[in-house]
Amino acid sequence: MIPALDIDPFCTAFFDDPYPAHAAMRDAGPVVYLPRYDIHAVARYDDVRGMLMDWGSYTSARGVGISDFAKEKPWRLPSLLLEADPPLHDRTRKLMDKVLSPAAMRGLREPFTTAAEALIEALLARGSFDAVSDLAEAYPLTVFPDAVGMPPENRRFLLPYGNMVFNSFGPQNAFFQAAVADAEPVLAWVQAQSRRQALSPNGFGAAIHAAADDGDISTGEAEVLVRSLLTAGVDTTVNGLCAAVYCLARFPSAFDQLRADPSLARAAFEEAVRLESPVQTFFRTATRAVTIGEETIAEGSKVLMFLGAANRDPRRWDRADDYDITRRNAGHVGFGTGIHGCVGAVLARLEGELVLGALARRVATIEIVGEPQRRYNNTLRGMASLPVRMTAA
Repeated sequence: MIPALDIDPFCTAFFDDPYPAHAAMRDAGPVVYLPRYDIHAVARYDDVRGMLMDWGSYTSARGVGISDFAKEKPWRLPSLLLEADPPLHDRTRKLMDKVLSPAAMRGLREPFTTAAEALIEALLARGSFDAVSDLAEAYPLTVFPDAVGMPPENRRFLLPYGNMVFNSFGPQNAFFQAAVADAEPVLAWVQAQSRRQALSPNGFGAAIHAAADDGDISTGEAEVLVRSLLTAGVDTTVNGLCAAVYCLARFPSAFDQLRADPSLARAAFEEAVRLESPVQTFFRTATRAVTIGEETIAEGSKVLMFLGAANRDPRRWDRADDYDITRRNAGHVGFGTGIHGCVGAVLARLEGELVLGALARRVATIEIVGEPQRRYNNTLRGMASLPVRMTAA
């Protein structure tokens, strides 16, 4: 019998400290039932990863949120990447992987490095600052829209847009209602920025629209894919950078290791994503009766995957709650995995590596000097404020 647990994964108390509930779900069994929302959930690493890899049994096309698109009309356009299965998904993902190719990332390394070094120098001159608004948000909002080919005006709309989209994957609770309260100007701006005429001729956005000229996608699909990129390219990076600074400040020995060997910058970012898991959850829908462990769940069941719980599962990770930048952390599910792995992960990893590399070379100490404030979101784990002080090396 599937254990039923009285856990609300979409409330303030859970967001403040999800780890006891994560452990309770992992200990209860491979799959649990959360009657509050009439959903099933998996929290162990092997089960979460197995579900992510098996798109045939656990579809994304019926929505990666709590809503079932087969039973209700979505309030927003479904993502052509995150909420599509093959063959449609293969066509759009192939295009996005081409746009965000290794060669494209190499072309961004120099300007992204220059921007990272300049930002860290400016923050060192200030000494004390908010690591969320002044670093984790400021850096991606500088470099990413440039790479897409967006104009400089109103870029901060990308933050409420992402907050809105990721809140929509949960129930229509107070967090969702607050996120969509001022949706109209944000959605209008994002829609306008997705059109070809709003984009420069040599960014990622133009490359996506060029695929419409070649007949690979329609003009409408091109605009939806640009919007998907605007979602994937900001929030994972912002919360990943914030997680990394938070970890390095709380684990000074790890920062000492990074300073001694700046080549560990990429590993330090990956370990922060594993430990803090900026994207905490996603849903799938069972396409048939499926067996998890020894339990069977029915076709049409919504299943909530706890990526954050999987990334701290002691069955998979030694000293799972420690921040260890020398850990072999390949295989973490902080960016998902399988065909629906985060399309923006390549950008997040590049930005994380370059910012942490700049910190390693230029900063001696990072200290938290005020009470961190959580930002509550039905899907994301991040902060609204992280006051820190840095000293120069």
